[in-house]
Amino acid sequence: MRDDFGDNLRLLCSYYKSTAEVCRRLGINRPQFNRYLNGVNKPSDSTMRRLCDFFGVEVHEMLLPHSQFQRLVQVRPQQQSRPVARSAAVEHLGHLNGVGQAGLDKYLGYYFEYYLSMAYPGSILRTLVCIEQRDGNTCYQRTERIKPRRGGKPFHGVYKGLVQFLSDRIFLLDYETLTNFEMTQTVLYPSFQNRVDRITGLRLGVSGSGERVPCCTRVLYEYLGTRVDLHRVLALCGLYAADDPELDEDIRASVRNDIGAGEWHFRARF
Repeated sequence: MRDDFGDNLRLLCSYYKSTAEVCRRLGINRPQFNRYLNGVNKPSDSTMRRLCDFFGVEVHEMLLPHSQFQRLVQVRPQQQSRPVARSAAVEHLGHLNGVGQAGLDKYLGYYFEYYLSMAYPGSILRTLVCIEQRDGNTCYQRTERIKPRRGGKPFHGVYKGLVQFLSDRIFLLDYETLTNFEMTQTVLYPSFQNRVDRITGLRLGVSGSGERVPCCTRVLYEYLGTRVDLHRVLALCGLYAADDPELDEDIRASVRNDIGAGEWHFRARF
């Protein structure tokens, strides 16, 4: 099936100036699209519907034997170049994906994220982050587990977003999924060692307190691996005192929000 699908997709692309144009108009990055063309990956159901809407064919037609599909296309060639209205957001995201996905493979997996909490001043918050690839996009989920008082029920906040790798920096942009009241942006500073261990950077967001003041804080990502025991690692997430011995000195120093002598800007710390 996949060989026929790839040949059918390649035929439809031939009605356009280039495959790159098709990728740009669909908002799918070229490496992922090439996997569809070569039969390496099958599109998800939602991506398949986007492809069919764009080219003016039905899903079952895309899966026909190539010779049969070729005859079908020849009798209705005008439908293949049907334009699809694209929002500015899709266009910009497609452009970013075209330039910002290469080099992210080594950073896929699970991390503990550490930073000084914006809602609970003086406490370090440890959250769980999962970075993964879906349909040619690198996305992530950040899960907060906060238990503000002894014996109380933990609160779980979930943030979802996208990841780009631009000029040797990792950019993460997400939104809070429960109330949709907040977006955060994180810029990480990779060390470029062969082994991913810890990555530092800065995070910009809004305080979860009633004032909702925009805040910037240093952040550290600690790599856990591509597979984890979710129940166990989530149990380790939460608020920690700034001097808690469970957090080593490197972590505490990396997220300390101070400005050194001679510094004029709030900068990430190596």
